[in-house]
Amino acid sequence: MNKRYIGALILAPLIIFLFLGGYYLKYAVMVLSLFGMYEFYKVSRKKHYKPIGLIGYILCIVYYLNMGNDFGASFNIYILIAAIFVLLCIPVLHVNYNFVDVALTIFGFLYVAVFFSFIVFINNKTYGEYLVWIVFICSWVCDTAAYYSGRFLGKGGKHKLCPKVSPNKTIEGSIGGLLGSVIGSTIYGYVISKYGVPIQLYHFVIIGVICGIFGQFGDLIASSIKRYVGAKDYSSLIPGHGGILDRFDSILFVSVVAFYYITFVLRL
Repeated sequence: MNKRYIGALILAPLIIFLFLGGYYLKYAVMVLSLFGMYEFYKVSRKKHYKPIGLIGYILCIVYYLNMGNDFGASFNIYILIAAIFVLLCIPVLHVNYNFVDVALTIFGFLYVAVFFSFIVFINNKTYGEYLVWIVFICSWVCDTAAYYSGRFLGKGGKHKLCPKVSPNKTIEGSIGGLLGSVIGSTIYGYVISKYGVPIQLYHFVIIGVICGIFGQFGDLIASSIKRYVGAKDYSSLIPGHGGILDRFDSILFVSVVAFYYITFVLRL
């Protein structure tokens, strides 16, 4: 069996947590965050940086344990400032660490744990049990459509999308991915409207566009990090897909932009 399909089977249990929602989804996302942070810190060490993983993991766990129904910005800022305060003391007490290691520790938490948490915040919103699926539909349909569009329409790779970051990605694949995101989001919006979700269909078209664009940015950003440290994948945890960050790189960005649209445009 193709390794990509084996990897998809490994990820299948996540669907159960999406259906369950609530605390089940929150702690499932926390586990994904911890694995993702581990991968980020691990590849950072390839460039001889030394992020302080233990504090990063503790910060992640505290963040999720104290997570409410919304972002709770004030309390989370207090947590973050306290963590930075402690981290900045470490290079003084242990000269093998420096301010770059501190910055990478915090960045790993923000990039992985905080971005992942927007999945939970969307799920906690009104109609969130429906809207949270948008994150995965837009991201995974975009990835799949981009893969096959690039494979069949971008043969020869003449029209590179961003060759210095990800040399195999083509403009044809990018356009195909964007269209896939829009079509997937629109169809899903139509379906859930039949279940009493009172959101006009054009919003799902817009969500499909912004998620299709920024999901690809998420993919390219992950590629730029791997390229800088000289890693092909973040890990080999998921056969055919790499690590958690390899598979969820676009979802990290899609969850953020979807949350902002739902919050500030749809006002849910």
